[in-house]
Amino acid sequence: MHCISLNPKHLVAIKKLNYIPTGLGEQKFSNDWVTDKTEVNIAKKNPYYGEYTFHYSLWKSKFKNINDNDWIGFCQYRKFWQKELKTEINDFDSFNNSIIKKIPKEYEDYESIIGEPFFVNQFRFSKFIKRNFKKMFFSPSLLFFSNKRTIKFHFDMWHGDGNLDKAIKLLNINDRHDFNEFVNSNVSFNPHNMLICKSKNILNKYYESVFPWLEECESVFGFDNLKGFGLKRIYGFLAERYMSYWFQKYTKYKTMPIYFKDIDDFKL
Repeated sequence: MHCISLNPKHLVAIKKLNYIPTGLGEQKFSNDWVTDKTEVNIAKKNPYYGEYTFHYSLWKSKFKNINDNDWIGFCQYRKFWQKELKTEINDFDSFNNSIIKKIPKEYEDYESIIGEPFFVNQFRFSKFIKRNFKKMFFSPSLLFFSNKRTIKFHFDMWHGDGNLDKAIKLLNINDRHDFNEFVNSNVSFNPHNMLICKSKNILNKYYESVFPWLEECESVFGFDNLKGFGLKRIYGFLAERYMSYWFQKYTKYKTMPIYFKDIDDFKL
């Protein structure tokens, strides 16, 4: 399990969790960390790609030190996997015991684990109107029919109207139609770019699909004019929606709760 962090000070806590400390960003990390700065890397794109600069390094390093059938997982310094969601956690030991350390038996027959769905159609009307009054004014059915507030609608609201359509046109021909159907018909996706995969072979196939697409998207969105969090991290947000589609389509998957807890809350 890789625990991704931007802060070298998280090393002690992550090692106590018995996870792999995985450092991203511009700060200097000691040799106790694995990072996205391998021999072949896109580390400079981290402000735009987020976690995917590490995924790229893992891919290009040919999954160094990972056996063919090893489970590979990813969590973050404030988002963790729990078999059963428990919110009443007051100390590090109880937190450490609540997050998964091995694949639960009932998950062993699956090929991937992704986060429980995040529903994009359940925001308050006022938030939708605030984000894009014009779209809501000319499409009032969006206010009254929650099934019309799809992944595509949500992406348009938060990450630029029409940007998802532009990106989908650049996707490989085998997935373009199905992914377009996915974002236009579903009202939820599996969030935070978090996954656990049963083998590096499956993960490699995903990387072979997502990274060429994101590189194509750079020709449209670039980097210089991406202002504000919703646009600056557009490559990570595109990958987040695509990850949900890809693992649902190509793997036997099961969902698991994601627990929000910042390890900075613990004084170690």
